[in-house]
Amino acid sequence: MLRQRTLKTLTKAVGVGLHSGHRVELTLRPAQPDTGIVFRRVDLPLPVDIPVSATAVTDTRLASTISNGGAKVMTVEHLMSACAGLCIDNLYVDITAEEVPILDGSSSSFVFLLQSAGIELQNAPKRFVKVKRTVEVREGEGHNLKWARLEPYHGYKLAFEIVFDHRVVEGQRYEFDLSTGNYSRDIARARTFGFTKDVEAMRASGLGLGGSLDNAIVMDDYRVLNAGGLRYDDEFVKHKLLDAMGDLYLIGKPLLASYSAFRSGHALNNRLLRELLANPASFEMVTFDDESLAPAGFVRMARAW
Repeated sequence: MLRQRTLKTLTKAVGVGLHSGHRVELTLRPAQPDTGIVFRRVDLPLPVDIPVSATAVTDTRLASTISNGGAKVMTVEHLMSACAGLCIDNLYVDITAEEVPILDGSSSSFVFLLQSAGIELQNAPKRFVKVKRTVEVREGEGHNLKWARLEPYHGYKLAFEIVFDHRVVEGQRYEFDLSTGNYSRDIARARTFGFTKDVEAMRASGLGLGGSLDNAIVMDDYRVLNAGGLRYDDEFVKHKLLDAMGDLYLIGKPLLASYSAFRSGHALNNRLLRELLANPASFEMVTFDDESLAPAGFVRMARAW
């Protein structure tokens, strides 16, 4: 039986929110089988649980925000991406503010925290959302066209393409297959990025208040301003793929699917999940009683760097 995974022990981190700029403490704790990933706002007078789901997403402006009633947690995608990359099924995320800390702007710090706590197999079958029919969402036309697609695939692979009118970014495309790639090495270190020309508008809207060269790649009209440069030559598209893995994992279970996208973002990724769920014939829930029949990427424990 291919089994579910949680943590062996709890682990903690402290940081600031990328958009709020507020200090936040994060505690990752083991959870029982079939719990899923649950964010818990422990700073409120009565703690509020916010289980992840596609329909819990209530805001996608520059990040994915999930809500339960009046309680919300912003910028969940990097932590969710790390959970997807390490195949974590069940986890409690205790948080003392309304935004997940940005840490270094990638998911590598979350990968380190999760692996440091240790990953434990649980006595329950791992449950997948298996895509049976192609589902696609599109937005805009011509130079404004964006699209995202899920297709049947025995495993989990992603392909992402970006196009920017900028001499550093321009066009990039990257493919990643969980069965043959190494998430920690190939994807996790890619940082979020932005342009100096957009910073003033973002901050006027109450966004990006915690951003700095320590937690984001920043570019002016000509170059990357970070002293250390890039971590990957194609770090920009790898970060978009990292985000997509986190956005898609908000469905609550790992996908068996091939995802491809052109200039997609948080909003379109969530629309894609909702479109999938709105068409019951396009997916089914599956488990693997014989783990040798499961895709290799979900069987082996994730490798470190």
